[in-house]
Amino acid sequence: MRIDLHTHSTASDGTDTPAELVRNAAAAGLDVVALTDHDTVAGHAAAAAALPAGLTLVTGAELSCRLNGVSLHLLAYLFDPDEPEFAAARELVRDDRVPRARAMVGKLRELGVPVTWEHVARIAGVPAGAGQSAPGGVAVGRPHVAAALVELGVVDSVSDAFTEDWLANGGRAHVEKHELNPFDAIRLVKAAGGVTVFAHPLAEKRGVCVPESAIAEMAAAGLDGVEVDHMDHDPATRARLRGLAAEHGLLTTGSSDYHGSRKSCRLGEYTTDPEIYGEIVRRATGAFPVPGAGG
Repeated sequence: MRIDLHTHSTASDGTDTPAELVRNAAAAGLDVVALTDHDTVAGHAAAAAALPAGLTLVTGAELSCRLNGVSLHLLAYLFDPDEPEFAAARELVRDDRVPRARAMVGKLRELGVPVTWEHVARIAGVPAGAGQSAPGGVAVGRPHVAAALVELGVVDSVSDAFTEDWLANGGRAHVEKHELNPFDAIRLVKAAGGVTVFAHPLAEKRGVCVPESAIAEMAAAGLDGVEVDHMDHDPATRARLRGLAAEHGLLTTGSSDYHGSRKSCRLGEYTTDPEIYGEIVRRATGAFPVPGAGG
């Protein structure tokens, strides 16, 4: 049984539509795939409608959080998307994304880059006239701005845009965004019947990570697991995380963090043990996995 619990579609910063994503997941030999777009559930219905027979969909989201000035992401699985407090919190994060992206475009133009908001909006699949928020719950993010820089020939790849010269945290064109406190996020997901896993917690190549003591504190607050097997964790880091997970009673997952053609990772490149997946499903009360019916 092959299980990938971290993927993105065009509902946030992936390049596959939700329907394409589930079809590609089935073609990659997966049995279970989680759709975890950034701060949105906008792709769930389309993914479920297109779900091939033999593939199960786990509904989820990757939540933008910040602790003591450090950004981090929480994967939330099988929560009730209509629970009012959590839905309002996700909307607040999403509504900050368009103004933030516009502000990054402004900074880039001040640096002499001929990028426009219309260009970024086209890549993100939102109307250029979108003001405070993107319609349909689509999450606009830095990867869309980075993709514009690639198309303009400013950088060679999306990852090359995530440097101090451009869009990395603290970079010349970086703009802070509204993010949840992770302890609040854990509480909100739990109240909505969901399960939380700390995404790529020690991915130091992405920038500053929270200290390991924060993982212990989050575990005490109800965090369910940590994503261990991930392209941004080397073998030594994975071993450290497995030790931390054992010490604090956390589940350990593996997943691709697939973004379509925007990143080099492949669907199913890393996977989650079926017993861990079963425990995630057992703990969830907000939603059930969706079995494919050949959509």
